[in-house]
Amino acid sequence: MSTEPHITDSHCHLDFPDFDGRLDEVVATARAAGVMRMVTICTKLKNEPAVRAIAEAHAPIYYAAGTHPMSAATEPMATVDGLVALAQHPKFVGIGETGLDYHYTAESAEVQKTSLRVHIDAARETGLPVIIHARDADEDMAAILRDAYRQGPYTCVMHCFSSSAGLARAALDLGFYLSMSGITAFPKSQALREIFAAAPVDRVLVETDAPYLAPPPHRGKRNQPAFTAYTARRAAETFGMEYEAFAAQTEANFDRLFSKAAQPAPAS
Repeated sequence: MSTEPHITDSHCHLDFPDFDGRLDEVVATARAAGVMRMVTICTKLKNEPAVRAIAEAHAPIYYAAGTHPMSAATEPMATVDGLVALAQHPKFVGIGETGLDYHYTAESAEVQKTSLRVHIDAARETGLPVIIHARDADEDMAAILRDAYRQGPYTCVMHCFSSSAGLARAALDLGFYLSMSGITAFPKSQALREIFAAAPVDRVLVETDAPYLAPPPHRGKRNQPAFTAYTARRAAETFGMEYEAFAAQTEANFDRLFSKAAQPAPAS
């Protein structure tokens, strides 16, 4: 058992080819760094069985599933009933990732909006958090989050948050969470760190988005869940906290939002 403070990688992609044949090593390395839980994210529902199998095979790994906004126009539209059915699995802990991405796929904005609302409806029905990807779509994202919340409350995390202070405030005002990725540890990310520093620390998570966005000193290399510790240590500085206290706070935050993963893990 690691003597490092325990933290959780709230968002990674362990089904990607980068991790083929390496998952035992990845989990062991993560646990040595104090990363005791990981949520692996399925971005295309056709891949859900493979992602589910990863979670079933490794006790520290939980999973979520949805249709990534960049795939919304090329994958079958998700349905509320389909997502609710998937959510019955004991290790399925979140809906998504979903959201809006106008940086690469602005031409499919209307399809993305429809898909996002389906995922939010499923999150509301299941009580699981919706996991949001937002890029270059702040105004539409804030409007949809608010409008959907008026239709009935739901919980949410803005994953890998790197958008504007305005979208951060809109999400926080609804009681949602912001997740810090390796981007927040980059030297040139001071403006983003200031957005997080202004947020309540009890509404913050940490993640890798592995295999992407490795924090220093591994920037440019393949990211992995163990590297959550580097992001979390830099984040503790942002909040003016000792690492142990920040780690404990983010664990409490994760357990509050991803309450299904706070329960004892099923035997793997």
